[in-house]
Amino acid sequence: MRIVKIVISSLITLALVYALNRSWNFGKPIPPLGKFLDPFHGFWQNAESKKDKPADIHLKGLKGDVAIVYDSASIPHIYATNEEDLFFAQGYVTARHRLWQMEFQTHAAAGRISEILGTAAIDFDRGQRRLGMVYAAQNSLNEMEKDAQLNLIANRYAEGINAYIHSLRYEQLPIEYKLLDYTPEDWTLLKSGLLLKYMAKTLNIGDKDFEMTNALKLFGKETVDLLYPDNEKVGDPIVDNPNGWKFKPITLEGVAPTTSPDFVQINTLEKSEPDIGSNNWAVAGSKTASGSPILCNDPHLELNLPSIWYIIHMNAPGFNAMGASLPGAPCVISGFNDSIAWGETNAQRDLVDWFKIKFKDQSKNEYLSDGQWKKTNKVIEKISIKNAPPFYDTVIYTHQGPVTYDESFHGDSEKNHYAFRWIAHDPSKELLTFYLLNKSKNHNDYLKALDHYSSPAQNFVFACVNGDIAMRIQGKYPVRRTDEGKFVLDGTHTSNEWQAFIPNDQNIAYKNPARGFVSSANQYPTDNTYPYYVTATNFEAYRNRRINQRLGELNKITPQDMMSLQADNYNLKAAESLPTWLSLLDLTRLNEQEKNAYEKLKTWDFYNSITSEGASYYETWLQKLFPMIWDEVSSSKVSLPYPTSFTTIKLIKEKPDLNFFDIQSTPEKETAAEVVKKSFSESVQDIEKWKKENAKEPTWAAYKNSYIQHLARLEPFSYHVIHGGNGSIVNAHGKRNGPSWRMVVSLEKSGVKAWGVYPGGQSGNPGSPYYNSMVTVWTADHYLNLHFNTSASQMQSYSWANQTLKSEK
Repeated sequence: MRIVKIVISSLITLALVYALNRSWNFGKPIPPLGKFLDPFHGFWQNAESKKDKPADIHLKGLKGDVAIVYDSASIPHIYATNEEDLFFAQGYVTARHRLWQMEFQTHAAAGRISEILGTAAIDFDRGQRRLGMVYAAQNSLNEMEKDAQLNLIANRYAEGINAYIHSLRYEQLPIEYKLLDYTPEDWTLLKSGLLLKYMAKTLNIGDKDFEMTNALKLFGKETVDLLYPDNEKVGDPIVDNPNGWKFKPITLEGVAPTTSPDFVQINTLEKSEPDIGSNNWAVAGSKTASGSPILCNDPHLELNLPSIWYIIHMNAPGFNAMGASLPGAPCVISGFNDSIAWGETNAQRDLVDWFKIKFKDQSKNEYLSDGQWKKTNKVIEKISIKNAPPFYDTVIYTHQGPVTYDESFHGDSEKNHYAFRWIAHDPSKELLTFYLLNKSKNHNDYLKALDHYSSPAQNFVFACVNGDIAMRIQGKYPVRRTDEGKFVLDGTHTSNEWQAFIPNDQNIAYKNPARGFVSSANQYPTDNTYPYYVTATNFEAYRNRRINQRLGELNKITPQDMMSLQADNYNLKAAESLPTWLSLLDLTRLNEQEKNAYEKLKTWDFYNSITSEGASYYETWLQKLFPMIWDEVSSSKVSLPYPTSFTTIKLIKEKPDLNFFDIQSTPEKETAAEVVKKSFSESVQDIEKWKKENAKEPTWAAYKNSYIQHLARLEPFSYHVIHGGNGSIVNAHGKRNGPSWRMVVSLEKSGVKAWGVYPGGQSGNPGSPYYNSMVTVWTADHYLNLHFNTSASQMQSYSWANQTLKSEK
């Protein structure tokens, strides 16, 4: 009996050891609890305090010692004796703060999330691979390796990351590795390429070719031009240079290629949010109090923790730059040096086309091109899956690109096949642009740096201590005929493909305009005398006009004025639409709740401030009104594009009897007035329901309920924030998207001064006081002073910690 008890006890012990040292998944992944709860090695070891300072360390691969001063915000100021060590140190300190984020994002880009999360991520991983993300990164890597300087930078950065990875013991791993039960792998140059393509996918993969093709077939050309104009002709373009384009443009013969006559019945992958955009501007010294230019940048992206950005200061002989970097890529992306400042906004241009492919037979081994059958390239994708056998997927490539959708992936009702042509698939050297910008001294250097930049297309703002300001809309743009690229194209003829690209010196740009400022906010890029056809999924119609209005009004501008403008909550969309909507209401038929709402809206000042109730009523009305108008789009059996807010509001005013205002589900024939009234009543009902559920008044910040989410969607590591703004407002902070980095730089000859902030913190560790230390600063619309001293000794008065990376001889 005693032996039986011993055996049973031993079996129970073995079972517990097995269970506590194995990860499980019961709908959500559970880490190995034994390791995770171990007080000496588990999550307890991830707790940090401000007393936990980085120690000096000997590292192989350094040519000399590198001094690092961490200021009070834990921003590293790196002082190296040569550029090789500088980039090694950048890789090391970035990994020290953001290793898990860097690896998770590159796994996502490569379609490898199933390795971490299991079967739930298979569809996402297949989508990434069928978009050709690794294909794009590899093409760029091949191009980068041809440039000795660029190859050296990227390799030294990777070596610094790997030096940190190799120094880690299990207890030192970021907590997400412990929660998700995996370990980091060595960093490669391909991973840095994947990160840049991940940004290209976020910013420049937007297209609506399938939806526009369906709209053209369903509505006809006249209606398509009414609902989806290329240029809404509102406000100033980014560059207004009438008849100032002094070059001979490339021209293509004939009209736009023939569009596919078929409906497209594909359930496309999730598209980027329309609110993803940005603001940037530079003001000449003639308009500033100091007499020196001021440059501002605030990219609007999805707000996550750890933050997409990491502030860094890099100093070595011939190199002194500071600003926001992307964890996983060398150099500063949006920032400044001793002489210039630069920043980016998304250029919105259409850089995607879909080509209808004709296969010879069901084997898909050959496809038709110019009357000949060409061989396809079949790539077998092995998707490794945590706690499950691997999944194999075959992705077919034509010379145009991957055939993303087929009968096995999001196209089970679609009889045709379409190849995906994306500019980011082309070889490119974006990293060289940022390296050269980091070292640029003047406008000519800035132009030379941008010549190497292809994708994602961006509006690069520039300012210099010598007084110059400039804007260049840089990317690799195909030359298009009118309407080309808006619809699916016939892929059996190469004459329908991209024939030429706009030369860099013919891209939209200007310098030192008479008005005294340059600006961009994702609006239409140029005046109608620019000789090339321009189109995109959408262009912004409101933020840009508010920015230009304020910049035009202001004089004796200070950096604090520019901070206030970045935080501006004025809702121009509401100011232009709400008076019309209110005038359409029949006040005699309103109930008490509706009368209350009417008064809130009538007296609203059009600011989406934290405490505004009028903003909540307006935004809810907007959310009810648009789907009611475009029920033809939402109820269609094929995917259709939604018209923009600006076009919709314009149609309410100018074409109130348009047949699209008729609600399909009712027997009556409604006009704009009826739809406005009905949506108003429903919006008030929604507000009243919210008030009852939350037992408080619908102030805008509480009603909006903005949320900064952990990258792995871990609730304990995410935060709700109280803040104003919204998507079409200069302070473009919606529920999940917003200003991901705010920077103001005064380019004074006596020394550059700069301020910046982002909604997060320098550390990626949720147990660190620097994980979310900037969130309250950001929500208060305040900024950190970005100390820009040229030596470690000068930084000591701002120092929180000092660290030396010592060369191991």
